[in-house]
Amino acid sequence: MNGSSPPNILMVDDQPARLLTYRAILEPLGHNLVAVNSGLEALDALMKQEFAVVLLDVKMPGMDGFETAELIHDHPRFEAIPIIFVTGVHVTEFDRLKGYKAGAIDYVYIPVIPEILRSKVAVLVELYAKRRELQGVNKELADSNKALADANSALQSEKTRELEELNGHLQRANDELSRSNESLETEIRERTRAENMLKEAVVKRDEFLAMLSHELRNPLSPLRNASHMLMQGETQDPKIIWSRGVIERQLKHMIRLVDDLLDVSRIARGKIVLVSERVNVAEIIAAAVETVQPLLEQKKQQLEVSNTDTNITVRGDPVRLSQVVGNLLHNAAKYTGEGGHIALIARSNAGMAEICVRDSGIGISAESMPHIFELFTQIPSERVNTGGGLGIGLALVRALVELHGGDISAASMGLDRGSEFTLRLPLFAEMAAATDGAERAPAIEPVVQVRRNILIADDNQDARESLALMLRLEGHEVHCASDGEEALALAGQRRPEIVVLDVGMPKLDGCEVARRIRAESWGRERRRSTSWPQRVGPTGRAQEFAPRRTREAGFDMHLVKPVDPATICDMLVS
Repeated sequence: MNGSSPPNILMVDDQPARLLTYRAILEPLGHNLVAVNSGLEALDALMKQEFAVVLLDVKMPGMDGFETAELIHDHPRFEAIPIIFVTGVHVTEFDRLKGYKAGAIDYVYIPVIPEILRSKVAVLVELYAKRRELQGVNKELADSNKALADANSALQSEKTRELEELNGHLQRANDELSRSNESLETEIRERTRAENMLKEAVVKRDEFLAMLSHELRNPLSPLRNASHMLMQGETQDPKIIWSRGVIERQLKHMIRLVDDLLDVSRIARGKIVLVSERVNVAEIIAAAVETVQPLLEQKKQQLEVSNTDTNITVRGDPVRLSQVVGNLLHNAAKYTGEGGHIALIARSNAGMAEICVRDSGIGISAESMPHIFELFTQIPSERVNTGGGLGIGLALVRALVELHGGDISAASMGLDRGSEFTLRLPLFAEMAAATDGAERAPAIEPVVQVRRNILIADDNQDARESLALMLRLEGHEVHCASDGEEALALAGQRRPEIVVLDVGMPKLDGCEVARRIRAESWGRERRRSTSWPQRVGPTGRAQEFAPRRTREAGFDMHLVKPVDPATICDMLVS
């Protein structure tokens, strides 16, 4: 590589989409980017040209990243080439040590943060350039020493003074070069420290979001139970009727905010799990419209749905896709005044399913448009009552759409001229006709009301007592415990048919109580137990592993707070 040509960066990944992502992130650096799809192609590319940095995927079919790195660094020509491993899964300390032994310089985790990846590559390229400069200087020094030796042999006596002077110049040059190296090492340490601080701040933010969203669920459960019981009584008092409506609407709004916070934290930590199945776009739209209908009626807004092709299908998670469209409709209604108009258009175009949500609301300014999908971004407005919010709805929409392999864009003619959001998802590979009658779900038989013997164990007094009161009003016999030991003792005395356990309780947690009940002869009979996670640890990760833990402990069902009262009543007696 000559001095004027840009350094070469080798990107190795078996997924073309990721290679495009790396290219988009690294192109601003102005380097020559070479992309290959396997370890063998990477070795072939290294034999043909010189590279400053290798960006290497850990998980690849055939020869994985660790094997490729070992082969690269076993070759004398390539042993000094720095390697950055890219991985989308949690790397154990053993794997990390294995990577370092194979020659890795650092790790980058998916989803890739562009600024961090560019910074790492820029530092390594700069080191590569400095190393080349040092090689040139060393060569010059070697040539100078040879010339000095020749001159010393020929003119030992008369050139002694000149040689000493030249050696003095060389020494000063070496000292300056040493100081330059020390300065460069200091700069690298400072950059590494800044990167570590940035990573730590991001991790703390994600952990805080996870912990906050989980802890907010604790007061929501008794509030939802109390709201359900308030709605059961009959009254003609307009103040009570109005108060019921306020409590129900605001509680639903709070639950929506907490769910959005939890989803954002899961996506940020790569913990969200999507179901992949064939989904009809018409069903997605119907479910989304149902969620936003109360807000439309409240603001007297008109929603026009245009879906000429009811057979449009995509592959994805039906719940999450309905959540995406529902968020777009909710956002349109939120920023549109009373009596406004909202249009939802579904169509197929160039192998993609398009869902367009257009409103006649306040619009989006040119200054706000580049940040519209960023986390915690809100559009201030004094012209309509938006009802507040956290500014995470559109950020969540974009994240979920990208996880489904799609994209979303926003457009607006300016303030007070409405806005338009267009969601694009890949069509299902083979769009088949509507399913026949044999695929329809069987009719659900009506639930027969029965009286149950139920044990509730929860260290949150309000959650425990409100659920107990609600079930007693339904005619059930209910016993309550405030910790795991008390729950286990009551279970042995009362022999309940159904046990509702909070996973996080003092003394004995819900999983341990369930295991001990299952170990009893009466507990191995056909009784059912239901769990929900109440608290999370400092890492905020308990939610992702709770369903698996509860299944292993012997639970039959796992629910997440706050549970809909009608749902839990039907489930406990069905």
